[in-house]
Amino acid sequence: MAQAAAKKNTGGVAADQLRSFIERIERLEEEKATLANDIREVFAEAKMTGFDTKAMRQIVKLRKMESADREEQEEILKLYKHALGMDDE
Repeated sequence: MAQAAAKKNTGGVAADQLRSFIERIERLEEEKATLANDIREVFAEAKMTGFDTKAMRQIVKLRKMESADREEQEEILKLYKHALGMDDE
């Protein structure tokens, strides 16, 4: 009986609970890899139809940002381009 308790709680660690967490993380990692592959396939499909995937990735990144953060990034980019003599105006 003492051995069974030792297996359940070894060195202060609840082995069953730890195993459960690890297995959940492993399943989520597998799902993440599958989703990443699906995303790559969509970008490949877009590229085959003539879209610029670098621009698409940038748009996805910008759409994740809050409006104020996006505007701030655009203003900083304009400022840096101006400082380097790269402005369009």
